[in-house]
Amino acid sequence: MQKKNITIALAGNPNSGKTTIFNNITGTRQKVGNWPGVTVEKKEGSVSKYGYDLKIIDLPGTYSLTPFSIEEIVARNFVLEESPDVVIDIIDASNLERSLYLATQLRELDCKVLFVLNMADVASSRGIKINADKLSELLDVPVVFTTGNKNKGIDNLLKTAIKLAESTSAISQKRKVKYSKDIETSISKLQDFIEERIEENFPYNIRWTAIKLLENDKIVRKRIRQKNENKSREILSEVETHRKHLLARFDEEPEIVMTDERYGFIAGIMKEVVKTSTKRRIDTSRNIDLVLTNRYIGFPIFILFIWIMFQTTFTVGSYPMEWLSSGVNWLSATLEIFLPDSFLKDLILNGIIAGVGSVIIFLPNILILFFFIAIFEDTGYMARAAFLMDKIMHLIGLHGKSFIPMLMGFGCSVPAIMATRTLESNKDRILTILITPFMSCSAKLPIYILLAGTFFSARAGTVIFSIYITGIILSIITGRLFRSTIFKGADAPFVMELPPYRVPMIKSLVIHMWDRSKMFLKKMGGIILVGSIIIWMLTAFPRNINYSMNYNEEINKINASSSFTEKQKKAAITKLKLTEKAEKTEKSFMGRIGKTIAPVFAPIGIDWRGSVALLTGFVAKEIVVSSLGILYSAEKADEPDALKNALLSSEMTPLSALSLMVFVLLYLPCVATIATIRKETGSLKWTLFSITYSTFIAWTAAFCLYQGGKVLGLT
Repeated sequence: MQKKNITIALAGNPNSGKTTIFNNITGTRQKVGNWPGVTVEKKEGSVSKYGYDLKIIDLPGTYSLTPFSIEEIVARNFVLEESPDVVIDIIDASNLERSLYLATQLRELDCKVLFVLNMADVASSRGIKINADKLSELLDVPVVFTTGNKNKGIDNLLKTAIKLAESTSAISQKRKVKYSKDIETSISKLQDFIEERIEENFPYNIRWTAIKLLENDKIVRKRIRQKNENKSREILSEVETHRKHLLARFDEEPEIVMTDERYGFIAGIMKEVVKTSTKRRIDTSRNIDLVLTNRYIGFPIFILFIWIMFQTTFTVGSYPMEWLSSGVNWLSATLEIFLPDSFLKDLILNGIIAGVGSVIIFLPNILILFFFIAIFEDTGYMARAAFLMDKIMHLIGLHGKSFIPMLMGFGCSVPAIMATRTLESNKDRILTILITPFMSCSAKLPIYILLAGTFFSARAGTVIFSIYITGIILSIITGRLFRSTIFKGADAPFVMELPPYRVPMIKSLVIHMWDRSKMFLKKMGGIILVGSIIIWMLTAFPRNINYSMNYNEEINKINASSSFTEKQKKAAITKLKLTEKAEKTEKSFMGRIGKTIAPVFAPIGIDWRGSVALLTGFVAKEIVVSSLGILYSAEKADEPDALKNALLSSEMTPLSALSLMVFVLLYLPCVATIATIRKETGSLKWTLFSITYSTFIAWTAAFCLYQGGKVLGLT
């Protein structure tokens, strides 16, 4: 028999454990994209349980269904218009009163709702005891307990959700929130008025529509105009009459009065179902915060954690990186033997494998980096980092909340810039968007690992850490400059929510890493593969080159000479072949481009190969490594660590390598980030300003570093 399909939507406040429960249910069977028409992330998973195919939709975390933010609009529209079989509201049991506001709004909708009291262990540790049966009776919805980070109660949750979905009983009218007499009278009159004039296919429940119109909900007003063009003016006029009546009655806007009455309802619920033990409980999160957010040692501990992250990324990642590198070299050597000399062989070995292979070996390092970022997020330390940075961020006229997008920039600048939507002030948003690209994204990490590992060896982790800290410092300096010139104005006040500390689940961490690795591998098979082929073509053509000497003739002379031993002949011929390849690369289209732009980069210690690599990095930063792999492997083919050896034997020095890393850190972001800046600022002016300013800062910083190092006698 064919299994029955059930669609389940997961709703809940941020930090309620919603994503943990979603990961527990779906595992790696997830699809991640964007909601139609907006750039808010959409997560969808599937699982087969108890004879049903369950489709799980993870709605954006919201505190209410009042349509102020994009996340709230997306969550509400999905529940109203997609009509999932069941809506599961994940409630933080340790913060029940705050969570019940969203729960109360969900009860007002005509949908099957299930409430989940998650993090029951945290509530218990704080001496909070919740009577779930009483809560279910009062709210007239099923209530279950879960402990998401320990995977407890998930099976019971799914069984209850399936039972609710299969239930044929009508939605109880007892669920409707009862407002004061004046509010209820207006709702009732307006409901009757709308029912007489509304079209039959109107998608929303009429009582709920009346409530939202009294609350001046812009989306519902717009829907009334769309669905009832003839009667909309009459309906909205009646709405205004009732709003004015209630305003005169309460001396407050109706939406404020109705919000207060919902909270009054919640306060009554809390008295009925919650008991707090008089016995003093140890608040673990508070005790940990005494150390980690301490005014004196909190910031040094944060810096230590970041240093450990990058040191581990390099040292631990070096072992699987070597294994992958050996695999790439083995594949290249095998194909060298079996493939006949041809144009295709040259493309596969010197284009695809040299380009893509030089980047894919850094996958373990990127996984380790994202593992640490996932730990920071899942434990609750990410919010503490923003709290610690609050005072420093105030130096540039921002607050700690702006540091969360900047921290996310360690992973990828695109979602980091999108995360600035949580900032209330438009000036704060644009300023944060402009300085966020100075945070090193994971795409730059392979460049740092290659150059630091080649030229700084044992100190590579510390060098990479210093590069990241440089990005943070320059973003603060830049922000201070912008805030005192083009973004003058008072700081926006804010309160930073500090969620409780939680033990991260290995399953959740693995899912985070897998999601990031999929993105990286997609790039391998997409933009980096295409970029590598284009770079190889520019390096391989033109085919007919006027060489400075006849290399074949010179090789024949060496073979015919009797004054060389066989070993000397082999060394001399190898040297000639490498010289020929180097001249071919230099006289190719890529070489000509490099020679043209080389004077711009010469003052910062970067040769024409590095110049070309930086130019290609505009598409995606990983292509910088791919370009270096193609340009240098042409000279040192078929060797272990060919690229590192080629870099060491080139004119590049530790000082020029450091200069290159600083330039990569700061110069214009990739195409995807630029497109996101354009979309989020809504301004071509700010987008061009970001490109120009960041590249100017990059060149200036690299120039000061390189020329200053030369003056001090550093190499």
